[in-house]
Amino acid sequence: MNDLSLLADHLEEARKVLRSAMTLKPRCALILGTGLGAVAEAMTVHGHLDYRAVPHHPVSTVESHRGRYLWGTWAGVEILALQGRFHLYEGYSPAEISFPIRLMARLGIKVLLLSNAAGGLNPLFHPGDLMLITDHINFTGRNPLVGPNLDALGPRFPDMSEPYSRRLQDIARQEALRAGIRLREGVYVGVLGPSMETAAETRFLRAAGADAVGMSTVTEVIAAVHAGLEVLGISVISNVNRPDCYEPVPLEQVIRTASASGPLLMALLERALPRISKIAEGKPNDAENPV
Repeated sequence: MNDLSLLADHLEEARKVLRSAMTLKPRCALILGTGLGAVAEAMTVHGHLDYRAVPHHPVSTVESHRGRYLWGTWAGVEILALQGRFHLYEGYSPAEISFPIRLMARLGIKVLLLSNAAGGLNPLFHPGDLMLITDHINFTGRNPLVGPNLDALGPRFPDMSEPYSRRLQDIARQEALRAGIRLREGVYVGVLGPSMETAAETRFLRAAGADAVGMSTVTEVIAAVHAGLEVLGISVISNVNRPDCYEPVPLEQVIRTASASGPLLMALLERALPRISKIAEGKPNDAENPV
């Protein structure tokens, strides 16, 4: 994908296939993380398409990721959902992971909602908590914008002073407060994986200012900001890493905890979506109104 003209052609081929299949023209999209695929059950699904059917599209190799696009309505809002994502540890390049993000921008998506399962680093957190991502640290050692830049996709040096939209964060905070949902806040650090962090690495990441750690999200967010999308990110805290009493965290436990918190995440997003959709459609919004 270093050939920029080839990338542009691949994106257009993928856009035509997905657009021809879709019966809606949503402006909001949702990426579902590990153990959170069932969130899609809250949608009224109008149609779906497997990633394999989209030209040049990566496919999910992680068992808990279904690997398809869903489109439909949720809380009265037209939405496109990605049931499964891609990770550097699977062997994908940052450019390949960014492909769906750039494709969604080509489809007219304006707001991207991201969910993930993350290990808690903040000792005040508890398994099952929701954490509003206020910022991130990229410790993957990779960046999807390395190499020649295609101006049609975004600027050479995108500003990252607000990677997670403050006005979308305000909506999430307000709706969580109205619903009585405890919403933690913090910095997400993305690491390469797939090995879990050691106790020493956990101490280091916490000292660096991170509140939660995971193996996804940061590459997607960089690509989304580059493409001009507004981003809201929420982590489900699957476990809390306490380096002085470190315990193994099997993937099955991560999936169980994330799945158990799925209804809480659904409730928050369902309340926030109607207000978020106004932003996506460029309409006046009430994000600044007090609760």
